Amino acid sequence: MILLGLAKGGFSGIGVIAVPMIALAVSPVLAASITLPILIVQDVVSVWSFRKTWDRNVLAVMLPSAAGGIVVGYALAAFVKPGAVELAVGAISIVFAVMRLWAERGSASARPAKPEKLPWRGVLAGVTAGFTSQIAHAGGPPFQIYVMPKNLPRDVFIGTSAIFFAVVNWMKVPAYWALGQFTREAMMTALVLLPLAIASTWGGVWLVRRVPAGNFYRIIYVLLIAVGGKLAWDGATSLLG
Repeated sequence: MILLGLAKGGFSGIGVIAVPMIALAVSPVLAASITLPILIVQDVVSVWSFRKTWDRNVLAVMLPSAAGGIVVGYALAAFVKPGAVELAVGAISIVFAVMRLWAERGSASARPAKPEKLPWRGVLAGVTAGFTSQIAHAGGPPFQIYVMPKNLPRDVFIGTSAIFFAVVNWMKVPAYWALGQFTREAMMTALVLLPLAIASTWGGVWLVRRVPAGNFYRIIYVLLIAVGGKLAWDGATSLLG
């Protein structure tokens, strides 16, 4: 829950590690069912904290396409192995983060990206984020791969991420409901964990606002490498096991 709170507080991506950790104690399906209601409550804290700083253009491109990705993920859930998705997303995340760190080495601050003439990259990233979020709860890396090169101000990046995933999480509710994943056991467990989840989200907000803006993206790139490594390992282990 602390990892989820830090992720919702602004340290994007690391929350994806939480579901596998919960799955060490309960089944993966139950772990996902417990996590989603907690995420929805945490979204309220993160969206409120960064409600004045977000990028309208990113959301306008990515949210409709994410909805399409969620529908595709729900339709193909029986045919797609989550391990394969995790391995692919993890490998791409590592390569992307390493390349960005190398490209920005020695620079005090990155220059803002040029405006896109055609938003096809954003549409592709939105579809991928929705799909991977529905299949493997790994929507963070696709979102970051598209948005981070734009070099948005720290709080704008966090606010945009908060709103995007708040909407995406609500989009996933009908699919979870249709699959019968909101069991009494999952809801009661989520209720018990909620106080810690909310407190850790406020802690994440407090902490991220004390990170120097110039170092924020470097920290997120490093976290993306760690998350990518975790996803790749879980995916490979699942496929080989």
